[in-house]
Amino acid sequence: MKQVCIFCGSYAGAQPVYMQAARAIGLSLAKREIGLVYGGGKVGLMGAIADGALEGGGQVLGIIPQSLVDRELAHKGLTELQILSSMHERKAAMAQVAEGFIALPGGFGTLDELFEIITWAQLGFHRKPVALLNVAGYFNPLLAFIDHMATEGFIKPEHRGAILVRNEVEDLLDTLVSYQPPELEKWIKKPEEL
Repeated sequence: MKQVCIFCGSYAGAQPVYMQAARAIGLSLAKREIGLVYGGGKVGLMGAIADGALEGGGQVLGIIPQSLVDRELAHKGLTELQILSSMHERKAAMAQVAEGFIALPGGFGTLDELFEIITWAQLGFHRKPVALLNVAGYFNPLLAFIDHMATEGFIKPEHRGAILVRNEVEDLLDTLVSYQPPELEKWIKKPEEL
């Protein structure tokens, strides 16, 4: 695995452990010589991940829309910073270059990116791993709701099972690197397959 995309908050969060985990995963990616792809910001968990990776000598690609550059939120010390015109272009560019995806604690933007990439996997648009770093149980309520969606018949259990969840950085990265995509039934079939 050469590059991993991380979705996470532009705020530090209420608990110091969130920033600590963000910096730790950046350092660990650098140690493993796995490049970081992320949203290009210098603030919150985003900045901590980038700073950790850079401190460890890693490669960091930031992909950011011009509107956030205009607000002076772009990280200026990255290996590479791509500036695009919209959030939609940003998500597509991150998805194209990454070989796997990790979500850390964050808000609406993090969940938007996470659920879009999970949906693309469900639809068969990619077979890359999607993982959650469940720092201090942050994602427990979300995971309970996803289980509820499966119980109520809105997602298939195998699609729920395709979301990798780990509590520790090294365990999560070991799981991501050794990931073998499951054989999932195609959610949408081409007309000739019907």
